[in-house]
Amino acid sequence: MRITKVETFKFWADWCNWLFVRVSTDEGLAGWGEGSLHGAIESVETAVRELSPLLVGAEFAGPEVHWQQLYHGWRWRGGAVQNTALSALDLALWDLEGKRLGVPVSRLLGGALRPRVRAYASHWLREARSPEEAHAGAVEALKLGYGGFKWSLSDRWDNADELGSLVRAGEFMAAAREGAGPTTEIFVECAERLSPRTALRAAEQLAPYRPGWFEEPIPFENAKVMADLQQVLPVPIATGERLLSRWEFRELLERSGCRIVQPDLMHAGGITEVRKIATMADTYYVSVAPHNPGGPIATLASIHLAAAIPNFLVLETMARESGIRDRICPDGPKVVDGHFEVPSAPGLGADLDVEAMRELAFQPQPLSKSKAWWA
Repeated sequence: MRITKVETFKFWADWCNWLFVRVSTDEGLAGWGEGSLHGAIESVETAVRELSPLLVGAEFAGPEVHWQQLYHGWRWRGGAVQNTALSALDLALWDLEGKRLGVPVSRLLGGALRPRVRAYASHWLREARSPEEAHAGAVEALKLGYGGFKWSLSDRWDNADELGSLVRAGEFMAAAREGAGPTTEIFVECAERLSPRTALRAAEQLAPYRPGWFEEPIPFENAKVMADLQQVLPVPIATGERLLSRWEFRELLERSGCRIVQPDLMHAGGITEVRKIATMADTYYVSVAPHNPGGPIATLASIHLAAAIPNFLVLETMARESGIRDRICPDGPKVVDGHFEVPSAPGLGADLDVEAMRELAFQPQPLSKSKAWWA
């Protein structure tokens, strides 16, 4: 079986662009991948085209063989753009391999350890502006069947009013906990907005309400400082969505820099590499909660990986974007009672509606207006 074509499809999806890749063969099979980078999406598309000659015309040899060829295709390897292109192609190759053999990807990974994958509603309470609205949003999450949700402290943090921010965050979290009840996980997104000093103050303020984690409380680049913070923080740190390979996770794990790692299958080398990251994390007894802000293909790939690794914790889902996911992937992943069912169909388990994607317009993404930790 030879690979005959690599195609890309991109469009604007609410707050960023989604990019999908289709790898086709001479036997009529096609695999889908996703590389929806929050940023330079056209650069990722260009990188996919630049890497494609390593695949088109080649005998399909399996994901690991092609991953090695793609990763070493340029002398300058790595980086967000190049790795996202590689990841998108890798996901498509796993989908293709499953379809070729007639088995789900989870079976290729050794088999599903669990029939369902626990999910949490990400960026929940986005519109909530008061403790009362936080309480109502938490109640809504429970009614929808979620066993956990994540809200963003970073959206409500003001360094010019640090004490006020602490008080308001405490009131917000207290109301959310009351609405959620004692057994619902509440995760806190910090989005690198805090310093080690303010992260400690914020964690102490919220600790009585049992946050499941503080996500990226400080900028991710300095693993030593993250590790130093984890040793004193009364809340587990979750981080890793911007780390792109097992080599970038190495120091973080060696220094016990977090309790949960969050590799993103769209950026950290696809299933091939994230599987290795999960295995490495397991040797340090660190849980894996994949970062998953993308579309249906990234979600499907994350479900299969989550099902097959022993140290899986919970999977992110952008609950408010289910409409557009269903539009382009009608048979795609859906949350039922707070869980994703592990697909049993060959490959990743669903194909995309090309015509539906073509109806959606692409638009250049504006540069980020998010603030640095010191702003």
